[in-house]
Amino acid sequence: MVFSQLKFYPQNVDPMKLLKATLFVLIACCLISAKYSAPESTRKADKKPNIVYVLVDQWRAQAFGFAGDPNAHTPTLDRLAAQSLNVRNAVSGMPVCSPHRASLLTGQYPLTHGVFMNDVLLDTTATTLGKVYRDNGYATGFIGKWHVDGHGRRSYIPPTRQQGFDYWKVLECTHNYNHSEYYEGASPQRKVWDGYDVTEQTDDAIQYIKKQSTQEAPFVLFISMGAPHDPYQTAPEKYRKMFENKEIILRDNVPADKREQAITSLRGYYAHMAAIDDNVNKLWQTLKDTGIEENTMLVFTADHGDLLGSHGWWNKQQPYDESIRVPFLLHYPKALGTTGKTSTTLLNTPDIMPTLLSLSGIAIPKTVEGTDFSKVFLGKKKDTVQETLISCVQPFGQWTRKRGGKEYRGIVTDRYTYTRDLNGPWQLFDNQKDPYQLNNLVGKADYASLQADLDKRLARVLKTRKDEFRPGLEYVKQWNYVIDDTETVPYNKVNYEGKPIVE
Repeated sequence: MVFSQLKFYPQNVDPMKLLKATLFVLIACCLISAKYSAPESTRKADKKPNIVYVLVDQWRAQAFGFAGDPNAHTPTLDRLAAQSLNVRNAVSGMPVCSPHRASLLTGQYPLTHGVFMNDVLLDTTATTLGKVYRDNGYATGFIGKWHVDGHGRRSYIPPTRQQGFDYWKVLECTHNYNHSEYYEGASPQRKVWDGYDVTEQTDDAIQYIKKQSTQEAPFVLFISMGAPHDPYQTAPEKYRKMFENKEIILRDNVPADKREQAITSLRGYYAHMAAIDDNVNKLWQTLKDTGIEENTMLVFTADHGDLLGSHGWWNKQQPYDESIRVPFLLHYPKALGTTGKTSTTLLNTPDIMPTLLSLSGIAIPKTVEGTDFSKVFLGKKKDTVQETLISCVQPFGQWTRKRGGKEYRGIVTDRYTYTRDLNGPWQLFDNQKDPYQLNNLVGKADYASLQADLDKRLARVLKTRKDEFRPGLEYVKQWNYVIDDTETVPYNKVNYEGKPIVE
């Protein structure tokens, strides 16, 4: 039977038009029905990826079992590396806390966003990773150390300065891991984590993940841990005991007069790391238990490294590998599988934001200066980046000019590290032949052509970045920063018991 044969059908209506309209309605109903009746697994497959980003403080790239460190106890992270993309040439382009975090959040270089020292404010109108993800339908969360607010390390950070993160349990900066303070949401009431903050922050993150795993919207969560940054001897006793009698094997570049101090420091450093490793295990297991591991990017990385006696120094800022090289593990089964892969990509801090956004299917803002390596990581594009920028605009803190600190600009390639200070070429290391960077090749006749080539490449990078490489104090004046007699931005200084420091 056709529509023209139906006796009730109005004579003034075109049967074919009604047939088309009916079919259109039926198809639309089917599509709507399919959307809401599709299996949960199908709906999750179409969902944008979640991100769980673990950012630790001062963990150098060399300090893992998978990286060959005989001292490290990192079974979870070793297993994670075996199931992830391991970016072994990741560098912290300005290896210090606030500059790294500002570049991570904006995808910009320090001379653009202006955070080239600790304890200064990142522009509240900046286009940040948190804002971009939130504007694209993501739930956003941040737990732990912030360090881009510039209003004092214990001061309240209102929502207008939270850079797009809605779930918020944060303190600007503390390394008192057993009496660790934080602010929650929009409340100005200062709270304290109940115990060792690495564990407490992880447990809080786990509750957030469990809740968000039941929601339609994807989420991005940062867990920013203060450890293993010094003070080294404050991990829970369980972990300190693991290393108190263990033989510590030092790197070849630790001078004899620093060995005893280095061994003591490293015992505590590795204890913090073992604690973090256990907590990463809990996070990872939560992703599995909630069924979202497949479509979640689990990132483990650090803001910079720690010299820990190498070359006779501690902490960061300097262009040695122990300072600038950082771990970067990207576990994303849906796109990368679970077979371990190693990437030689020169991933710099500003490159992280555009790469994550692109992997999430989100357009990269025009304000971003970093390189999108997503297609390189996915094997869809050849890596053409041959060098990346490292710099110190203004030495401060542990590395002031009085202590031998200096401004520098340099490049890292897949083999070499080359730097200039304000007086000219400073260091050139062949990291393949000289992995402990003990033989400075600057000025040696046999390497003159190599030095000249690297110098030209550095000049090109600086030109691209519009970096005039001026004395640091000129940039301090340009950005109207107030510094003390150590050329450091002053902040509300307290010791690890929360009492004022008298200097």
